[in-house]
Amino acid sequence: MKVGFVGLGVMGGPMAANILKHGHELTVFDLSQQAVDRLVQAGAKAAKTPREVGAASDFVVTMLPEPQHVEQAVLGPDGIAAGLKAGGIVIEMSTIDPATSRRVGDALRAQGKDLVDSPVGKTSEHAVTGTLTLMVGGNQAAIDQAMPVLKCMGTDTYFCGGPGTGHAMKMTNNLLATTIMCANTEALAIGMKNGLTLELMQEVMRTTMAWNQQLAVAMPKKVFLGDDSPGFAIRLACKDVRLACEAAEGMGFTAAVGRGAQATMDRAIGMGLGDRDTAALMFIRERELGIEVRQLPADAKKTA
Repeated sequence: MKVGFVGLGVMGGPMAANILKHGHELTVFDLSQQAVDRLVQAGAKAAKTPREVGAASDFVVTMLPEPQHVEQAVLGPDGIAAGLKAGGIVIEMSTIDPATSRRVGDALRAQGKDLVDSPVGKTSEHAVTGTLTLMVGGNQAAIDQAMPVLKCMGTDTYFCGGPGTGHAMKMTNNLLATTIMCANTEALAIGMKNGLTLELMQEVMRTTMAWNQQLAVAMPKKVFLGDDSPGFAIRLACKDVRLACEAAEGMGFTAAVGRGAQATMDRAIGMGLGDRDTAALMFIRERELGIEVRQLPADAKKTA
C-alpha cells in the first residue's frame, strides 16, 4: 500500500516506522530534517511538502501538535488535499477538537476524498511496539479501507461512531487523565509536607477510591524517580485540556476542574517546563512546598 505520513515527532516517528515494518511503501514529511532522515534511512521516501506526500499516497497519516497545524497540513495551498487523488483517505491521528476534525473531513469529502479520525492512547513506548490504543471515528467504508494501515500501529481498536467521534473520545480521555495527574501531584505533595511517606500513601490509597492508573502505572515509572525526560510534554497536555474546556464552554458548560488543571500546567510552562514530561508537574509542587516525593530504593525499603 502507498502510505504517507506527516508529523514525525515522539509518537509519529515510531508509528511511521511500524508502517514500514509491515512492508508498505511510505512517503514522509516533517519540519525536522533529522526526523525525516531517520525514516529515510529505514526505507521511506522524503517529500518536500505535504502536497507531495498526498500525491504519492493513497492514505496519508497526520500526527501533529495543534488543530491549526492539521488544518494547514491538510487543506493549505501546499497541503495533502492538493495532491491526494479522489478516493484517497487522510487518517488523522493527532489530538484535536472534534469541530476541527469534522470541518477538515467535510472539506475532503466535498473533493471526493475522506477522513478517518483515529487518535491514539498509551505512550511513546507503545508507539514503538505498535501496540497503541486506537479511537476510531468516521464513515464505515473509509474505516474499513484504512484498517490495514491502522493495524500497523495499534492493537486495541475502539470504534467510536461517525466523523469526529474518535477525536471526541481522545479529548475526553486526555481531559480526565491529565486532571487526575494534576490532582495526584497536589495531593501527594500535601501529604508529604504533612509528614506522610510516599510508600504509606500508596499503600493506603490502593485500598480506597483514590487509587488510579496514574498512581499505579505512570507515576512510578517517571514521577517517583525524578525523571521528567521528554515523553508526553506538558505543553501538549495543556493544549489537550484547553481544547476540552473550550469545547465544553461552546456547549454552555464551564469545565472548572479542567481549567484548574490548565492553570497548573500554564504555571509549569511559565517556569520553562513546557517541553518536559508531565512528570515535571510534581516538581513545581515540590519547589513550592520544599519537599521531595520519591520512591525509596529497593534496599532502603527492606530496612525501612
